[in-house]
Amino acid sequence: MKISRRMALLLSSAVFLVAACSQSFAKQAQGKPPSTPAAIVLEAWNDVGNRTIAMAEDWPESKYGYRPNDKVRTFQQVLLHVAGSNYSLVNALRGQKLGNEENDPSVAAFKTKEQTVEFLNKSVADGAATIQQEGDAGALMHLRGWIGYTEHMGEHYGLLVGYYRNNGVVPPESRPKK
Repeated sequence: MKISRRMALLLSSAVFLVAACSQSFAKQAQGKPPSTPAAIVLEAWNDVGNRTIAMAEDWPESKYGYRPNDKVRTFQQVLLHVAGSNYSLVNALRGQKLGNEENDPSVAAFKTKEQTVEFLNKSVADGAATIQQEGDAGALMHLRGWIGYTEHMGEHYGLLVGYYRNNGVVPPESRPKK
């Protein structure tokens, strides 16, 4: 079982790097300089983080307690889980406590939409600052962690898309651009 999980992680890491490098090469072809490892990791982290933050800001506070069924987290619990998980990585890499790194922070500690959005936003910003602080050497040394936690955010972003669709609402990223 451990071998298959390792293989899956290695494969997903390879796919992530290929995708990130192809984006970098596309930008280079447009006359932009090639990205560094830290810039590629930062771009992926911020992309999924910002899309998740956009959902947190967009979703009505009155529906923060929504869940498709009683066996899954509420919309707010998903956001808190993502932010708490982000801090698990950030705090481990920095060797200091920047935010609540519980896997599932209590809704009682984040009573309002504003508090939840602020916590999620700060977790993404602190992650981005850590990537920049570590630079290329740190991004490469901790690549497995960055890929795993970025993928984790992406998985929960996808889950929240389902919450939107269950409510007949188009997610922010899927709306026509003005």
